[in-house]
Amino acid sequence: MTAATVAAALASGGLIGVILGLVGGGGSILAVPLLVYLVGVESPHVAIGTGAVAVAANALIGLVGHARAGTVKWPCAMTFAAAGVAGAAMGAELGKAIDGERLLTLFGLLMIGVGLSMLRGRRVPEAPDVRLTAASAVALLPRLIGIGLAVGLAAGFFGIGGGFLIVPGLIAATAMPITYAVGTSLVVVTALGLTTASSYALSGLVAWPLAALLVVGGLGGAVAGLAIGRCIGPRKGLLERLFALLVVAVGAYIALTGL
Repeated sequence: MTAATVAAALASGGLIGVILGLVGGGGSILAVPLLVYLVGVESPHVAIGTGAVAVAANALIGLVGHARAGTVKWPCAMTFAAAGVAGAAMGAELGKAIDGERLLTLFGLLMIGVGLSMLRGRRVPEAPDVRLTAASAVALLPRLIGIGLAVGLAAGFFGIGGGFLIVPGLIAATAMPITYAVGTSLVVVTALGLTTASSYALSGLVAWPLAALLVVGGLGGAVAGLAIGRCIGPRKGLLERLFALLVVAVGAYIALTGL
């Protein structure tokens, strides 16, 4: 591995970490294009597998803080994650069976959709204190399992954390407050990332040194992103919109290149 590759991988991880610290999610969707176009990973499948390892590691690190703060609804998280893992396992196998260039084109189209949805913003309902009990299970379980399976399928197919899908999915299934949805989503992101990474690793499609560099860079970037976020304060919403436009632009470039 050359010094330029090491620097590019650290910079990519740092950029993802800064975005996660500033925006609070969505940064992992840049992992694959950064690995392909900046780091120089030739195989889209290796980029997806390597990115999935970094996504799982970063989500696990973030989960620790939310667990300590008590913003994780564990029964809902475990149910959603269990369904998501089944979907991610199927999605990963489907993704590996598709031609790498075609998969990258589909990934670009996904990025466009994600960026546009981020521009629309999230509609946060007035939510009760959600509890998965025997009484509420009849209403909650079908929604948690159904949405979890669908989100897991997409996350496994594209090798992404899926936080931008999981958070609204949890809110749609349970009407939990946004703070709890974000904390709970990290359990699911970790589980889906590990499932996708394991599938690709068993097929020899993970560049472990690059994954480690992404994680190291991401840690430093996340700290910097949080510090910058505290400084800019009310302008954070503008940064979120700019990031959404960046996702759309990168997705359009990838899709048009593939087509």
